[in-house]
Amino acid sequence: MPPKRNPLNLNALQLKTLTLLQELARAAGEPAPDGADGDVLVTQLPHAHGNHFHLGNAVVMSKDATGLTNPAVYAALDRKGLTRSDAPGGVVVTAAGMGYDTGLADEILHRSDH
Repeated sequence: MPPKRNPLNLNALQLKTLTLLQELARAAGEPAPDGADGDVLVTQLPHAHGNHFHLGNAVVMSKDATGLTNPAVYAALDRKGLTRSDAPGGVVVTAAGMGYDTGLADEILHRSDH
């Protein structure tokens, strides 16, 4: 039997936010100073211009990123062990958060085909 999709029952906003945090961690994160192996500190969140922003080599629509400024989303991700939003200087995406398959990367990270 294949693994259950979304085993922690994250809602749509939490899934989108975690997807973006994972990509931020890959693009510009650094190892968390006090975290376990695989934990990544994200120190800067992107700023939208118009209806989108750039994240690495992808474009993200602002409507898909509303969770990045929502404390309730971070509280839920923290509770489930996917992030630590009380980290000094940013948010830590835990190893569990980095490995969580949200299934949304291809939907919200729009990449050029050239």
